[in-house]
Amino acid sequence: MKSFSTENYVSTQELESIVGTAGICMPQYTEVFWQERIEKAVAPGTKIDCTVYPNTQEELAAVIAWAGQNRCAVLPCGSGSKLDWGGLVKGVNIAVSTSRLNRLVEHAVGDLTVTAEAGMKFADLQQILAAAGQFLPIDPAYPQQATLGGIIATADAGSLRHRYRGVRDLLLGITFVRSDGKIAVAGGRVVKNVAGYDLMKLFTGAYGTLGIISQVTFRVYPLPESSGTVVLTGQTNALSQTAQILLSSALTPSAIDLLSPELVAKLGLGKGSGLIVRFQSIAESVKQQSARLLEVGEKLGLQGSSCCDNDEHQLWQRLPETMWNSGTKSAIICKIGIRPSEAVTAINELPVQDAWIHAGSGLGVLRFENATAQTLLQVRRGCEAKGGFLTVLAAPTDIKQQLDVWGYTGSAIDLMRRIKQQFDPENILSPHRFISGI
Repeated sequence: MKSFSTENYVSTQELESIVGTAGICMPQYTEVFWQERIEKAVAPGTKIDCTVYPNTQEELAAVIAWAGQNRCAVLPCGSGSKLDWGGLVKGVNIAVSTSRLNRLVEHAVGDLTVTAEAGMKFADLQQILAAAGQFLPIDPAYPQQATLGGIIATADAGSLRHRYRGVRDLLLGITFVRSDGKIAVAGGRVVKNVAGYDLMKLFTGAYGTLGIISQVTFRVYPLPESSGTVVLTGQTNALSQTAQILLSSALTPSAIDLLSPELVAKLGLGKGSGLIVRFQSIAESVKQQSARLLEVGEKLGLQGSSCCDNDEHQLWQRLPETMWNSGTKSAIICKIGIRPSEAVTAINELPVQDAWIHAGSGLGVLRFENATAQTLLQVRRGCEAKGGFLTVLAAPTDIKQQLDVWGYTGSAIDLMRRIKQQFDPENILSPHRFISGI
């Protein structure tokens, strides 16, 4: 694959003919938030000459076609909330944002599907769906800022994946712009769709390295009548037994999350490790299931409580805000995966303070302050010993330069390179952001 340099300043005249003067923002005029995100996303020495904001899918296609013809590498993005996740991008000349592609295309209420442009913010879509008594069962990081395309690109599902599975399982179709500027479509707008290759799964978690998503179709669900959360805190062994009983029972929680003792204390939930379990159904079912779980926890010596309405809303708002807040320059946020059976012991054994692990899948988030690269490598080895992985999402630039943020050494690297070569032969989309410098 070819690589590019930023030695030649990008002339904006031709870009202005595509998106207009208002569609181009020079670095000196960008907001501080955007400048900081760009700085964290690119390798030292890489200079973004401008950010381009297409207003339509056709303008986006024309911009990417121009980039390919002019050997101009591109950093695709939405609102920038997760722009600094993954590897440091090298040799890019321009950033291309889909944030103005934010329109609702179709909401088929009776079919439980919704189609929207990729730049629509998640919170805005949820508001539209809620008016019809529906919702998209994803709880991504930064829900007020995150765009639909960015959520797919980073495969950011959250706690609700326990019941509703991951992003790619909710995705029915995508429209994307190829690296040559051509518009392509995969999947469709109906739940029962088997036409063509399943490119939705390929694009989910590809971090914008294969194409730029411009339109998406999701399956949605009816809003639950009632919701309640049980909080259990105490000793590791008791929590482990409770989690095993819960996972093998007939109870139907929508989320089962384990929290480290430090995180439990920060949230004011008690002492010791924590298990928070969310039930969403009809009111009587939520009440009965919550009571059953509290009974199990009490028998095992755990401290238990339940919350609903505003208290529950605040808990599920404060938890992600605490973990995902990257406002401090020293903050390091990592995604981990371990065997679910090892999840309870992991939150106590790994040398990390804030840990949040989804008990059913073993996927989770770790947050560090002022950690060294050596500490991260130590935690990675601990995760690997438990059958998993550690990926550094957000971290200071110097930390990312000292280690492989992905840490993947499996047998699929050659296949990934061939896929990248097939979709982006000129290597103009997010170069070096993905696994093994892809």
